[in-house]
Amino acid sequence: MPEFQQIVKSDKIRIGVIGSGALGLYYGALLQRAGHDLHFLLRRDHQAITTAGLTVTSPRGDFRLAAVHGYKTSREIGPVDLVLVGLKTYANPLLVDLVRPLVGPETVLLTLQNGLGNEELLAAAFGSERVVGGVAFLCCNRGEPGTVHHLDQGSVRLAEFCNGLSPRVERLAKLFNQAEIPCEACPDLQRIRWEKLVWNIPFNGLCALTGLATDRQLGCTETLKLIKGMMQEVVAAANRQQLSQPIDGAAFIDHLIGITLKMGAYRPSMMIDRQQNQPLELEAIYAIPLQRATEVAAPMPQVAMLHALLQVTEANALDPPPGQ
Repeated sequence: MPEFQQIVKSDKIRIGVIGSGALGLYYGALLQRAGHDLHFLLRRDHQAITTAGLTVTSPRGDFRLAAVHGYKTSREIGPVDLVLVGLKTYANPLLVDLVRPLVGPETVLLTLQNGLGNEELLAAAFGSERVVGGVAFLCCNRGEPGTVHHLDQGSVRLAEFCNGLSPRVERLAKLFNQAEIPCEACPDLQRIRWEKLVWNIPFNGLCALTGLATDRQLGCTETLKLIKGMMQEVVAAANRQQLSQPIDGAAFIDHLIGITLKMGAYRPSMMIDRQQNQPLELEAIYAIPLQRATEVAAPMPQVAMLHALLQVTEANALDPPPGQ
């Protein structure tokens, strides 16, 4: 098995970013500012970033990277020490082909994507020993091409796909912290993934479905009750997944509600995708968790209803008007 010593031993590493949306650009910009060698696979922002650089606005301080390595194809990037995946999960059919040119003998693959099933996809193609998973609690949106707006939060939690802490995950967490990305190395990937779903499932879905931001959802007695009910369903399903430690449902839900209240009128990524007529991440955030909940006899009926409503409105949102 490869040792992947480059990540463990090097202070500065070569990083390829696949999925240069708000998350990929924001974290990549912080890592480049800290001195790492960043290479971004870019789509809509390619011309703006390669000609004028990348601007980040943030309550922690605005900054600009005058020179950024941006590419239209991953073949142009070549092998790297670390692949940072921020790709929206609805594009996962493309993920393996996008990542393959970046993989060398000691390349580590880190996915910060939403939902479940992403590590399994990478492990099947490149080997489970390469794969690290992570969750990001980040309020960040893209502005005009070449600009990213960091609004709030930003912490990352990392864990090995093959369970347990390791020197490379602890080293990655240290590198992220040195880049002013609050980061924690964790022993249980499934636990941190399900904890993120406790927030993602109700807020992403309800905001996308109604077109109303998080403050409106929490300000209505009926939707607040619905949010808490779905959170309880997700916690119950999570605690049947053989986690290293169970999630303390009541305390954790209160914690998430409190954090979200402080975020104000936040528009989750799925709400923005719906407003921009983009596909939604329904498979990773809803379908796979619902399947895994069913497998352990932990039904999530409110979550299933939200998923069904998102599915039927997704079909309407993506269908072109008659005659187009």
